[in-house]
Amino acid sequence: MSKVKICGLSREEDIVAVNRALPDFIGFVFAPSRRRVDFYTAAALKKMLDPRIRAVGVFVNQHVETVIEIFKSGIIDLVQLHGDEDGAYIRRLKGSLGCQVIKAVGVGASLPDLPVDSDYLLFDTLSKQRGGTGRPFDWNILNGYRGAPYFLSGGLSSENAAAAIQALSPYCVDVSSGVETGGVKDAGKIWDFVRIVRDFEKYT
Repeated sequence: MSKVKICGLSREEDIVAVNRALPDFIGFVFAPSRRRVDFYTAAALKKMLDPRIRAVGVFVNQHVETVIEIFKSGIIDLVQLHGDEDGAYIRRLKGSLGCQVIKAVGVGASLPDLPVDSDYLLFDTLSKQRGGTGRPFDWNILNGYRGAPYFLSGGLSSENAAAAIQALSPYCVDVSSGVETGGVKDAGKIWDFVRIVRDFEKYT
């Protein structure tokens, strides 16, 4: 059964929405982004979060000590890396924290060389801003992939989530802009996305 991650939460209303819908993961973005949250905002939001939902911290080329500090504070449960972090960086994180690490991979016309030290990969549409484009890549590129479990991201919404799961059976489907209206999270769209994934898995 594919899991669900709602990424880019930044408001109390977002937490209320996910507590109702109960995805498996949510994401706090600590990297430059319109969805970026600071340490104190993320800490306050995490206190509101249903404990059944695991919080993921999203970073881009952040100093490793900062990531370690945020994780140790209890704000996040997993680390997601979208930058140029190498195997040594990932091993240091895992050695210091014993945490699970998701490493993002931008997918363009073909699948690039893949990192080997993370627990999960996240396949997203290749872009200069390292994700957040709201556009899907060609899912056929992942046909025959047999590596680490992965999160599928890039242009997902209620309209194509079931098709993505049927085509690829990813470990998790990861959505952000696809559950937004006017640039902010939409509680109705979050509910619909989670229900579509759950119902697809239930009845297939």
